[in-house]
Amino acid sequence: MQQTSNSSHTKAVLALVVLSYAMIVLDISIVLTALPRLQADLGFSNAGLTWMSSIYTLFFGGFLLLGGKLGDLYGRRRIYMLGLSIFAFASLAIGSAQSAGFIIAARAVQGLGAAILAPSTLALLQVTFPAGEERNRAVAWYAAAAGVSASFGMVLGGVLADIISWRAGFFINLPISVGLLIVALRYVKETDRFAGKIDVVGAVLSTVGLGALVFASVHAAEQGRGNWGSVGVLTLGFALLAAFLVHEARVHEPLLPLRLLTHAERGGAYGARVLFLGANVSFYFFVAQYMQEVLGLSAAETGLAFFPATFVNFLAAMNVPKMIARFGRGPVLIISYLTCGVGLAWLSLLGTDSNLWTEIMLPMVFVGFGQGAAMAPLTSSGIAGVKAEDVGAASGMVNVAHQLGSSLGLALLVALAALTSTSGATRLAIAERTAHALQGGALFVLAALLVSWMLILRPAPDTQDIQ
Repeated sequence: MQQTSNSSHTKAVLALVVLSYAMIVLDISIVLTALPRLQADLGFSNAGLTWMSSIYTLFFGGFLLLGGKLGDLYGRRRIYMLGLSIFAFASLAIGSAQSAGFIIAARAVQGLGAAILAPSTLALLQVTFPAGEERNRAVAWYAAAAGVSASFGMVLGGVLADIISWRAGFFINLPISVGLLIVALRYVKETDRFAGKIDVVGAVLSTVGLGALVFASVHAAEQGRGNWGSVGVLTLGFALLAAFLVHEARVHEPLLPLRLLTHAERGGAYGARVLFLGANVSFYFFVAQYMQEVLGLSAAETGLAFFPATFVNFLAAMNVPKMIARFGRGPVLIISYLTCGVGLAWLSLLGTDSNLWTEIMLPMVFVGFGQGAAMAPLTSSGIAGVKAEDVGAASGMVNVAHQLGSSLGLALLVALAALTSTSGATRLAIAERTAHALQGGALFVLAALLVSWMLILRPAPDTQDIQ
């Protein structure tokens, strides 16, 4: 089913898609600048702070393939509204939480709601906008929502934490969700359904396997190098994910059709997205803590310090179609990686007395440009050439790669920082951990560039949405 692109319904769908995805991504970053206040209020341990971020992206990434399949089977509007309702309920629970354990459990439920919601947003975009210029513009807005909301979450989270409370960052989801439900009921028509059944075994294997990888990384960061419990859980995680791929190759109706991965352009886009997001979520996590714990900035000041990078991120994302039309997709993607990598490498030189303007905010602008320019081409490549029956799975896989990078990448770089740096909570130790994590992030971006060059840019792709 495809709607007429000139109708007010189409504009409403685009607004719904952009706002929904922005809200989902916003809740990844909105807690970061508020973490010190949240820790003081609810008594989080340092590892618990990592889980505050990781549990959301873990459940988000783990259940995304299932969320995409549900949309194919039962209709994307119906599943969109289900996911949005769960997300809103969990946001209310988080804002009302009185203990660390309860808030982590509620963040897991919120991640589950986001996993049901997110694939429906991208799938609605695909069925509403035909391939070509209209979809290019829609994908640019979608990518801008991902990049800008991640940065804006830092600003909003810090300001709200200082002026009102860290709880306000979650309560704000309630009126937005109600408004989106009204728009969905009025403007979004139900999509076609495809016959089939849910691959429960695949959903369990993928979710538990990913959870084991993230848990092992966080546990290693807390317990130190060479912890055998961490090694065992890590091994279990890889074994479960290997079993998941074997199962998907054999099952009649897989949760993840492996043809999505064997297509060079799509597979490369998923791999590059994992690496790129791992670097950039870690950038937000570590730099936000550095500015507060080392430089002594307030939550609001920390959030506002991200604003220039957010602004450049938005400008880059909205001008990607023009840049690609003028210079080509390859040069734009390569420059975006190089710019982001240079910014992260520059930030990895931070010490205990670094200048906020020239040594932090200036390289952050480089990172912001790289983020904004890279996301639209990676999103477009991730859904290139998919058949109608694979729209939900491809949409889910784009978001799986996004959240796998966010969750596992953050956990790995937290572990790297802890295992290679001075222990303790001194300003010197925090600065050293930040520097080592950002060095690892720069290497992640370099790896994403190599993956993109080999699988996206060098082969002649079957289908390209952005020319």
